[in-house]
Amino acid sequence: MNYIWDLLVQAKEAGIHKRDITFLPAKVYSPYMELSLEELNAAAGDHIEVEVNPFYRFYDVFRDLLDINLTEDEEFRHALFDILIHFLAELDFMQGMNKREYHIRFVLRDLEAGAFGERVKERIGLFERDEREWIACAILRMYDTGETLNLLRSTVSRIFRRSTIYVNSEEKDEMLFYIGQKKTELAGRKLELLMELFLPVRYRTEVYWDCHVGIIDAEDTMIQDRIALY
Repeated sequence: MNYIWDLLVQAKEAGIHKRDITFLPAKVYSPYMELSLEELNAAAGDHIEVEVNPFYRFYDVFRDLLDINLTEDEEFRHALFDILIHFLAELDFMQGMNKREYHIRFVLRDLEAGAFGERVKERIGLFERDEREWIACAILRMYDTGETLNLLRSTVSRIFRRSTIYVNSEEKDEMLFYIGQKKTELAGRKLELLMELFLPVRYRTEVYWDCHVGIIDAEDTMIQDRIALY
């Protein structure tokens, strides 16, 4: 990590809230780095202090506030420094985002606020950060294209890496999900949420977790005691 936004990204992934991070002007620092911290070793709920070289990118902002000749109001100046660095880190985030990423953030906010229903609000937190962004992106594409089945298949495949999904639309509207792992409560609730968001109401589903439906000439699906009945 070399930039303040790097630190906040890793803190978010580690479950550390940005309010638990305090930025301090470094007393000793490299002129070639913004941060000297190599890794974020803290747990959620811990308060950490991070020293920053404020002159690496923000000399014009801090040259007067951190003038070496100033000795008064040190506590106030350090508090103001922390506020300004947090603000600059947020600007870093926004400068790296395009219009589509803003829309994804808005969808994520709606998911977490209950705009898609209380059950979605309760279960969206079960997903990792990247998974939540995949879901939000798929919702945007659903609004743009009206497509649901392919989005359901692609999103399930990204979250359950070993899954395979079969669609039968000729004789009846049916989807068969092979997940490729043992069923757990967490995995079951995740799959239910994806179906609630993307599955058309006319479709019926069958879910197979660690046993695949037998398919003639597909040897991997024809293992004794490992064949699911359809």
